[in-house]
Amino acid sequence: MKIALLISGGVDSSVALFRLREQGYTDITAFYLKIWLEDELSYLGRCPWEEDLEYAREVCERASVPLRVASLQREYYDRVVEYVLRELRSGTTPSPDIFCNQRIKFGAFLEAHDVGFDRIATGHYALTEERGGKTILKRGHDRVKDQTYFLSHLRQEQVARALFPVGALPKAHVRALARDLELPNRERKDSQGICFLGRVKYPDFVRHYLGEQVGPIVEKETGRTLGEHRGYWFHTIGQRQGLGLPGGPWYVVEKDIARNIIYVTQSARLGEAARRTFEVTRLHWIAGPPEGHHSSAGMRLETKIRHGPEVRPATITWLEADRLRVDLDVPDPGIAGGQVAVFYDSEVCLGGGTIAP
Repeated sequence: MKIALLISGGVDSSVALFRLREQGYTDITAFYLKIWLEDELSYLGRCPWEEDLEYAREVCERASVPLRVASLQREYYDRVVEYVLRELRSGTTPSPDIFCNQRIKFGAFLEAHDVGFDRIATGHYALTEERGGKTILKRGHDRVKDQTYFLSHLRQEQVARALFPVGALPKAHVRALARDLELPNRERKDSQGICFLGRVKYPDFVRHYLGEQVGPIVEKETGRTLGEHRGYWFHTIGQRQGLGLPGGPWYVVEKDIARNIIYVTQSARLGEAARRTFEVTRLHWIAGPPEGHHSSAGMRLETKIRHGPEVRPATITWLEADRLRVDLDVPDPGIAGGQVAVFYDSEVCLGGGTIAP
């Protein structure tokens, strides 16, 4: 079986390479995906892709596995960055890493470099299983590191070819294996933030493409102007950091796009802004819609509205073929239009959709 391993220079994908060898795979080619926007954004900060690539090269040399570089910057801009900018302009919250997996790692990469590979392996914390003639996506054993949220929009044919060699391991075990193998990146910190930005700060990225537009920050309950912001596209619902207001903590609870106003509230009143019910559209199901989705009666599932270990029990009611309503058991103050809601049936990640504004 011929395997393409996507290696990033981090610990997870590096250990995944050695796990593949342990599992008996011998025909492996590693690929480093170059998607950084280092040319256009170079003035904002140094992009670490050269450092990442050097780590990847050292790991592959140690494993005696060939390494190739796949340059996908144009594809990334067209398929992911433009989506991010479109969502920000509309005042909604994008989820770029979800669409990086669907459109780039398991999309554009295969379009350009699929030369007979049977499976595509990554360092994601997730699992797959054959069930009823289809491949299902299951949560990784490490609930904190579980990355099925970011894989929730993979298509069936993409999941069927995916291998996740570290999905059954806790992160601590992966670190221990890296130390045992004496990998050069064994103590390297995990990457944080959006995958294409590197060390470029997210506000700087947004400012580069969308500029600034000064507007008021207003207390939701009183209408009192507390300060100024530089553009509604810098802020999302539930945000606490970066407001620069005294007497906090303050949280963003609403945005008026037409008037460029950010509404905030203090933590004591945050519960008043929490939502229990929202609608989800642009639905995507990995192995088809769950059984009973045509019923007018609500069905019980769990959902995530952001990456993390917490799943929230909810009642799901179909409104039409591509739209449903979610009623959370416990309200959440950080629900924002544009976010992706992902649905689970116990261990199985079913898919998800976009929260309507």
